Amino acid sequence: METIQEVRAGIDGGPGIPLNVSIYSASVLQYMNGNGSQKSARLERLKVEITEYVASNPGCSAADIVNHLSNNLRMRNHGLTSRKVGFFIPRYLKNIVMFTLDRSTGKRIYNVA
Repeated sequence: METIQEVRAGIDGGPGIPLNVSIYSASVLQYMNGNGSQKSARLERLKVEITEYVASNPGCSAADIVNHLSNNLRMRNHGLTSRKVGFFIPRYLKNIVMFTLDRSTGKRIYNVA
């Protein structure tokens, strides 16, 4: 059995063991980088649903899109808000869906490009 000093020497680095060496191997540490098939499938479905809705309802706002996705299609587990849709469209659909600003309200009005 090891003494307390031997255990402390192993934890503190001790002789011949530097402090910055990890005790875990690369196979033990697994990082979530978000490249799973379910995540990409949800992303693609969201792209398709937003594009189809905007194509069938030109001149809609982000709130209209969220209402359609959350209530009509029951996509409640995506956590969609109008702000998230407002960030999502320019990031993923900038070549497909364009927007103009409404002069009276200042909201974005979406149309298919």
